[in-house]
Amino acid sequence: MAHNTDPKLQNQIIYSIYVRVHTPEGTFNSIIPDLDRIKALGTDIIWFMPIHPIGVKGKKGSLGCPYANRDYRAVNPAYGTMSDFRNLCDEIHKRGMKVMIDVVYNHTSPDSVLWETHPEFFYKRPDGTPGNHVGDWSDVIDLDYSVPELWDYQIESLTMWSKIVDGFRCDVASLVPLDFWKRAREAVAKIHPGFIWLAESVHREFGAYLRSTGLNCTRDPELYEAFDLEYEYDIRTVFDKYLKGEAPLSQWIDLLEFQEAIYPENYNKMRFLENHDQPRIASFVQEENNLLNYTAMLYFLKGTTLLYAGQEWADDRCPSLFEKEDINRNTGHDLSSFLQTLGGIKKEMLSPNDAFFAYAQDDTHTAVMTRLNGETKKFGIFSLRSKKTEVRIDIPDGTYKNLIDGSEINISDGTLFTNGNPLILTV
Repeated sequence: MAHNTDPKLQNQIIYSIYVRVHTPEGTFNSIIPDLDRIKALGTDIIWFMPIHPIGVKGKKGSLGCPYANRDYRAVNPAYGTMSDFRNLCDEIHKRGMKVMIDVVYNHTSPDSVLWETHPEFFYKRPDGTPGNHVGDWSDVIDLDYSVPELWDYQIESLTMWSKIVDGFRCDVASLVPLDFWKRAREAVAKIHPGFIWLAESVHREFGAYLRSTGLNCTRDPELYEAFDLEYEYDIRTVFDKYLKGEAPLSQWIDLLEFQEAIYPENYNKMRFLENHDQPRIASFVQEENNLLNYTAMLYFLKGTTLLYAGQEWADDRCPSLFEKEDINRNTGHDLSSFLQTLGGIKKEMLSPNDAFFAYAQDDTHTAVMTRLNGETKKFGIFSLRSKKTEVRIDIPDGTYKNLIDGSEINISDGTLFTNGNPLILTV
């Protein structure tokens, strides 16, 4: 990992906000009244999806995509002013939370300030027109990092923002040269020590495809040279297949243990059930007790936890990136107190130094996870279909307390009986 990454980051919680859809007003100022509620969920870091002006040329939908960035050094006027954003950051900091913003450095909108002032910074097609390497991203044009001056401009932008915020979530970080990120990290560290770097790595299948076409696409283990944590897209495809009934739970569980074996010591994967690019977990898991099991399992996994705003209400619709579709807070579900409990367990009982082991009972869709640290053992049993079942567990016989709900759990002959509710025990 990056040599100065703080291990405590693994026990923290990131809350992701898309400003446009978070409130009816869709502004920086309108988020401030919600900060105390967000903090109460156990949030340590608020990550704002791109806050910059959005391109008009070639835009998707009526409002355009925030990942089609028009100006790296300004804020979207629809959200407010730079002063408004600074004030929002101040309010977040007053509550003991940190601020992370999205930086989209692989591409810009076709009408970006950078294209207008420095067309030499961009990838060109054979006919000399700007283009991109990924056809579906039709509303953006790619930057060309073989141009040294581009590195200078981008690092100047990052150092500017590092005086205001505490971290960057770097969009498709795998497609931007690793040496750029390493140099950028060094520059920012001189201004803001302890800055947090999150890499959006890519699904392993997509990365393999891009490399087969001759494009640069950094592999996940290499990204840790510059980043503190990264997405878990290396194993996400199998998790998605499990959700769709196309793969057994044990296949995904095996990959969790495989991560433990191949990544550097103190590696950190950002763990999530959903994000702005993935379907809401509630669109797959409608039964509330099943959802509680998935959510408890998320918090028990090693790595920083991500909540995508709306997840606390089990919203099953992921807002469009291109329109204004507000979060649905009236779902009839409110997992807030449950998330608070899990956040407390994560911060107080789990350690970044834990060893992690797991197995699955495929017939009952039960994940059995163990975290070991010296003589301390922590166990998580998660019935993803809320099925009653017996589970073998390496724990002395006796009565233990479920840290989630305080109920008593009896162990007899190395076996416990679960009634389908999520369990976390410690010895």
